[in-house]
Amino acid sequence: MRPRGILLALTSVFLLTSSASVLGQKKSDPKKEEVKKQQDAKKKEDPKDKARSRALEDASKALKKWIDEDVAYVITNEERATWKNLKTDEERESFIESFWLRRDPTPDTIDNEFKDDHYERIAYSNEHFASGIPGWKTDRGRIYIMYGKPDEIESHPSGGTYDRPIEEGGGTTSTFPFEIWRYRYIEGIGNEVLLEFVDPSMSGEYRMTIDPSEKDALLHVPGAGLTWYEQFYGVDKAERLNRDGASVGNPLGNTSRVNPFDRLQLMADIFKPPEIKYKDLEAVITTRLSYNVLPFNWRTDFVRVTEDTVLTPVTLLLQNKDLAWQEQDGVHSFTGHVLIKVTGVNGRPAPGGTVEDNIELKIPDSLFKQQLEGVSLYQKVIPLRPGLYKIDIVIKDVNSGNVGVINHNLPVPRFPDEKLTVSSLILADRVESLPPSQVGSGAFILGGNKVRPSVNGEFKKDREKELNLWFQVYNLKLDEATKKPSATVEMIFTKNNQEVKKIVEQSSELSNAAAQMTVIKTLPLSDFEPGQYSVQVKITDNLTKDVMLAKDNFTIR
Repeated sequence: MRPRGILLALTSVFLLTSSASVLGQKKSDPKKEEVKKQQDAKKKEDPKDKARSRALEDASKALKKWIDEDVAYVITNEERATWKNLKTDEERESFIESFWLRRDPTPDTIDNEFKDDHYERIAYSNEHFASGIPGWKTDRGRIYIMYGKPDEIESHPSGGTYDRPIEEGGGTTSTFPFEIWRYRYIEGIGNEVLLEFVDPSMSGEYRMTIDPSEKDALLHVPGAGLTWYEQFYGVDKAERLNRDGASVGNPLGNTSRVNPFDRLQLMADIFKPPEIKYKDLEAVITTRLSYNVLPFNWRTDFVRVTEDTVLTPVTLLLQNKDLAWQEQDGVHSFTGHVLIKVTGVNGRPAPGGTVEDNIELKIPDSLFKQQLEGVSLYQKVIPLRPGLYKIDIVIKDVNSGNVGVINHNLPVPRFPDEKLTVSSLILADRVESLPPSQVGSGAFILGGNKVRPSVNGEFKKDREKELNLWFQVYNLKLDEATKKPSATVEMIFTKNNQEVKKIVEQSSELSNAAAQMTVIKTLPLSDFEPGQYSVQVKITDNLTKDVMLAKDNFTIR
């Protein structure tokens, strides 16, 4: 064969071999081709889509951080379990909004003081308690975030010589850096809460401890840093753990043992998330339950403060026989929770219109049978602006779990300036004048009087002796010469539309006559036979001839 033919043959063999090799690679690496396609697709991806994808990833990370960091110490176990069941970020965002709202002490305002304080405490902890780890992760940070600034701090930042107090056994020793935080009161834990933090590593990371001797730098040095007890009785300090369950020595002359379970209980309680008060009652309102297992009566009255502010006493009456009583040490007790919520027509809570409170009643065993047929009253005075509202009232009997619910419209009247007006006519079983030191705001206090209204308008001759009328008159015209008003007050009592009693008084006969005057009239129940009555009060301003009327009904039994 000629050289040229040999060259052509070799070239053909090389090309065939190369082609076969390339084909073999394509068939053996399909995954690489797929990866290449995905990479090419990403290169062509819209930059806006990339930014949006990163934003979603960041949002998800922020939500994860919220549950594990932001609220790790204040979220309840029930809330954490609910969070785990949420499927979408939208649900989680809704949960977060509800989480803060449940803790807002003033839901009728824009600010959420609880949330603001919470993040301020986190910032403070990170600034002051960091020690190689963020401050919020330290024991001091955790306590500060949960309970705020302690009332007192005993700080020993350098440790050194330390004279033990008598309750720790007395004597002198050397210590690691430590702090004792004192809270006068922590709800759910008690009074005079003392928390000790020790830095045994001298690194700035203080750990909370229930062992008073953990700060003792000489604890494991034989014969050094003894307590008075150990010095006096010649006791080896190695036995401290055997005596008290914590390495603390008995005070001299005191052989009683400190209960280690009290310390363990404190450690368990102090790390529990703070309770959310009365939110079970809030749920009753929001779910619009209509049952009324715990019956109660209620009434509202209206007393002018200014043209734009009206005091609204909300009075609740409970029959003692409807309550679940617990007897202990000869005393019968009842505990209830009350939620009163006033909302505007737009559904927003009225400023100052949300009340959460306890009712606690105690009756000695000797009087229990007698008072079981009686009633108990609760009152909260709420300042409101004139307007139309809705009022929700929920009472829960803690002992039985029974709940009573009221939902009703609440029109709050306006008492305009320069116009003769009159407050609610309050029929009361008791009206008392208060000394100047007690005049102010509070249950049953109206001006200078303590007024206990008859919620259901019933008076029983075997229990009460008097029928009291209380009301105020506003904007009477003053005589230019005497600087006093001239008004006539008529009180007409009727039974079956027949007048049975009429009382007429002149303002000149009242000691407190002024442009605004309070009228109190007390009548003996012996003046009335059993039955249903109506009372109408007519106020006439003799100078302007203006007339105002107020009326109410009552029953004598």
